[in-house]
Amino acid sequence: MFVRYNANPENNNVGDCTVRAISKLLEKDWETVFIELMVQGLIMCDMPSANHVWGAYLKSKGYERKIIPNDYPDDYSVEDFCRDNPKGNYLLALPSHVVAVKNSNFYDTWDSRNETPLYYWQKKN
Repeated sequence: MFVRYNANPENNNVGDCTVRAISKLLEKDWETVFIELMVQGLIMCDMPSANHVWGAYLKSKGYERKIIPNDYPDDYSVEDFCRDNPKGNYLLALPSHVVAVKNSNFYDTWDSRNETPLYYWQKKN
């Protein structure tokens, strides 16, 4: 189920989806996540929004990346992922967006239920 969520202190919702999604996933405020991603980007000499930068950040927090299986239908969606994963916390990477999923709810500034996830991050057991 879609839950409107925007951790941005200015209520902005353009260009910071990674920060917003990670803030929800980790239950940290937007500013803390932004600063930590900036530091990770500085270490890696790239922008904090680069997939490999925020991926390295999530790895440092104990998360691992998993791929959506190839045998899933081409129209597999965020909504499908939530239905198939009713328990747990995930960060979904879409073609040009990132969204947090917690216990089958997805948190975003807009209803991205029909978007197609490419891969996801999940806390290691």
